[in-house]
Amino acid sequence: MPRLSPDAPYLHPECEITETTFGRYCEIGRGSRIAHARIGDYSYCDRYADIANAHIGKFANIASFARIGPTDHPMERASLHHFLYRSGDYWDDAEADPDFFARRRARIATIGHDTWIGHNAIVRPEVTVGDGAVVAAGAVVTRDIAPYEIAAGIPARPMRRRLPEPVADRMRALAWWDWDHATLRARLPDFRALSAEAFLERYE
Repeated sequence: MPRLSPDAPYLHPECEITETTFGRYCEIGRGSRIAHARIGDYSYCDRYADIANAHIGKFANIASFARIGPTDHPMERASLHHFLYRSGDYWDDAEADPDFFARRRARIATIGHDTWIGHNAIVRPEVTVGDGAVVAAGAVVTRDIAPYEIAAGIPARPMRRRLPEPVADRMRALAWWDWDHATLRARLPDFRALSAEAFLERYE
């Protein structure tokens, strides 16, 4: 019996999930916190990932302690502190600032299909990591990462391509991540055995 299901995500212990939708066959690692997010089919995160205000594509691989869409403090105001916008936590006659939270939730981080976000990496709000891209462990992504690019460093910079651009374009056009579950199973041996180019030649 498979461990993962098309009907509900597999949640390990101690997860905190808030206003998040999940696709099929998703898995969320122990202690992870997911808020105001959309997680695509087959995507997973390892232990203690923190994902907020994010759209995650299909087949995303998110390593332990990664942070996607970390929230900001109001740097242009007199203070950075919670009391400005979580005011009800401090005074009986004050309320939270709904406009602040609305602005925060509108700043979406986008992670493409078949991506790999490395251990302890950070992807900032309003940044897009393209389909097939890799973010190295410990990287801080402050600008968009192109499809099938490998980025590393603080701030993250392109290091090299995962696939040559023409091959990457063909892979995105093939969009194997949209195949149904039975097709993925039938073609599993070729996913395992063939190079990217050979795979494209067989299935384009």
